[in-house]
Amino acid sequence: MSLDTLPRAVRHEIEVKHSRFLAIAGPADTPGTALAFLAAVATPDATHNCWAYRIGGLYRSSDDGEPAGTAGRPILAAIDGQGFDRVVVVVTRWYGGIKLGAGGLVRAYGGCAAECLRTAPREALVETRDLHLHYPFEHTGAVHAALAQHGAEKLDEAFDADGARLHLRLPADRCDALRTHLRDATRDQVRLDDA
Repeated sequence: MSLDTLPRAVRHEIEVKHSRFLAIAGPADTPGTALAFLAAVATPDATHNCWAYRIGGLYRSSDDGEPAGTAGRPILAAIDGQGFDRVVVVVTRWYGGIKLGAGGLVRAYGGCAAECLRTAPREALVETRDLHLHYPFEHTGAVHAALAQHGAEKLDEAFDADGARLHLRLPADRCDALRTHLRDATRDQVRLDDA
C-alpha cells in the first residue's frame, strides 16, 4: 500500500455531548517538526490537547490527561487507518459538562482525527535514495542534462583535481535509469554509488 502525506495543515471540528473537538493535522518530516506543530496549534485554555504522529517507523502519542489509551492511541490508529505517514494530528477538546466514558472518548478522538484526514487533500509520498556521483569535468554538460531528465536534486557539490563530486537525491525508481543514462552518455566514466 502506498502512503500519503498532507500538502498543508487541515482542520475538522465536531461536537459530542456539548464537548467540542477540533482536529488539526499537518505534515511532519521529523519528530521535532511534529512537536513544533503541536506547540503551534495546541490551545492553552482547552481542557485537553491530545496528539499523535507517524513518521515512518517513528510514532508517539499523548492522552494529555485523558484516561490512558482513550485519545492518543485512537488518533494514531486514525493516521494509520487512513494510510498517512509523515503526519501529526492534534485533537483539542473543550469539555462540555457531560462525561463521555472511555468508549465515547475513543470514538470522539479517533473519529474526529479520522474524518479530518479522510476529507484532507493527499500528497503521495515518493521513496527517495541518496547517491554520490563522481565525474571528470569534460562530462559536466552530459551529467547535468541527465540529472535534470531523471528528477535528481543536487544536495552538495565539491570539486577536486579529477573532476566534480555530487551528492544527489532522486526517486528510488529512477536510480537504475539514471545509472544507465550516465554510463551511455559518458562511455562509463561516471562513478555512481549509494550514499
